[in-house]
Amino acid sequence: MAGHRHAAPPLRLALGLAVFVLIWAGVPLSSGGLAVGRHEGDTLHLVDIVLRMAHAGQQPHIDFMTPLGLLGLWPIVLFSKAGFGIGHAFLAAQALLAAVLFGPVLRVATSRFAGGWAWLFAGYVMVLCLALVHGEAGPVNSISMHYNRWAWALTYIAVPLAMLEPLGPRRPVLDGALIGLAMVGLALLKATYFVALAPAVLLALLLRRDLRAAGIAVLAGLVVMGVLTLLLGPGYWVAYLHDLLAVAHSSTRAAPGLSFEGVLTDPAYILGTLTALAGVVLLRRAGRMHEGLVLLALVPGLSFITYQNFGNDPQWLILLGLLAFALRPGTAQANGLAMVGVIALSLGSASAINMALSPFRKAPENALPLLAMRPGDRDLLAPGPRMYQVVKTRVDVTTDGPYARYSENAKWPEPAVLNGEPLPECELTSGYIAFLETTARDLQEAGFGGSGILVTDLLSPLWLYGDFRPLKGAAPWHYDGAPGLEGADHVLVPLCASSKLRRRDILKAITAAGWHLIEERRTPDYVLLKPVRD
Repeated sequence: MAGHRHAAPPLRLALGLAVFVLIWAGVPLSSGGLAVGRHEGDTLHLVDIVLRMAHAGQQPHIDFMTPLGLLGLWPIVLFSKAGFGIGHAFLAAQALLAAVLFGPVLRVATSRFAGGWAWLFAGYVMVLCLALVHGEAGPVNSISMHYNRWAWALTYIAVPLAMLEPLGPRRPVLDGALIGLAMVGLALLKATYFVALAPAVLLALLLRRDLRAAGIAVLAGLVVMGVLTLLLGPGYWVAYLHDLLAVAHSSTRAAPGLSFEGVLTDPAYILGTLTALAGVVLLRRAGRMHEGLVLLALVPGLSFITYQNFGNDPQWLILLGLLAFALRPGTAQANGLAMVGVIALSLGSASAINMALSPFRKAPENALPLLAMRPGDRDLLAPGPRMYQVVKTRVDVTTDGPYARYSENAKWPEPAVLNGEPLPECELTSGYIAFLETTARDLQEAGFGGSGILVTDLLSPLWLYGDFRPLKGAAPWHYDGAPGLEGADHVLVPLCASSKLRRRDILKAITAAGWHLIEERRTPDYVLLKPVRD
């Protein structure tokens, strides 16, 4: 009943959650491999990073450019180093995360949520750890943006611990330590989460006058950061900040979807925004002034995270629903908050159900190894037609053709230029693995094996498909500039790139940095050049 909250039985919840985790983690691990149905490029990006770290001894930010934090990478690297194929390494890493968070999730569930809400909370956080899709409603698996799911799992631990008064006696040392570790985890997964949520989490602790928990949280965070600084060196944080700023100022990736205003007010989002604001009003009318203020402080941060994540999936809606039911007072406002909870849970249900079902989906038809050239990593599968059916999209930008009269209306983009030669306005929309395998084989046969090659495109995983060295300083996913050029033996320019924009920008950055390119080899698919300082 509203106003009477009773903790769920800890032992029963622990046993039920353990069975849940064993099933959701065990089914994919026992299936023989990890199959994805989309986002092969994002998958290659993750694989490139993990294998650089596991088998080439490289460190993120120091040896290659990425905005991703260590915590989203280390668990996968750990299992890859132990001899797991890359597919099983990813699945094992997710199982490890669920095991590490098992105790904290039980603490939050049994101390902040009553009855069935504790079960829903605990199960959903484990789904965030173990799902094989990042969210949204499309029933196709993808390991893209796994770090976003993991960060949401930590968010679901930190926010209720800080915002809700425990059902039993306070345990400020335990709760403060868990909050501090969760917040550090967010900083080490994706800094956006930490920056967006830290003010509201601190405000919640201060308003509840749980100063001891606040102090322990800060201390725990500082201890972890201090240990990592001793292990990695202070230069690591400078390099991490440099990569974050590079992405923030990137013209192509600073915001990967809707505008911030759109995430608040577009048709697909405005009901969620209004529901959250209604929760603020109802909490304050019910006398829960502090909780209403914290929720008001949380909404911009949670919306900013949604804005900054690809897909703009508001995965905070389930949390909003749980908080609404947990905070129902024994007054006339209880029904109103129950309505807020029902609406929030309903709005978030499609994404939640999609993630919950993802570990049980069968592999796509015609699934083939994504890394066919690496026998130890053939347990990561993707649809063969998407990898090998080559589809190219060309823009007709001829100045003397039948459509030249429409050039001003069409707003043709600025072309990429290589040594004064405009490159074809062509994008490779399918068959990227076929391009990589063919190009790697051709380069090796031409005598360029063993070299370091910078690819002027969105991705640069050529070394995964042939005898090439992973380029130090490069960016597994291009954001800005021409990282890796200093250590490159050659520059490869695709004549039909997966991203025309990235190809153009990299070539412009090379020229702006005072380099010129000497052509060494040309095929129908690419031009290979040697970079030389002017």
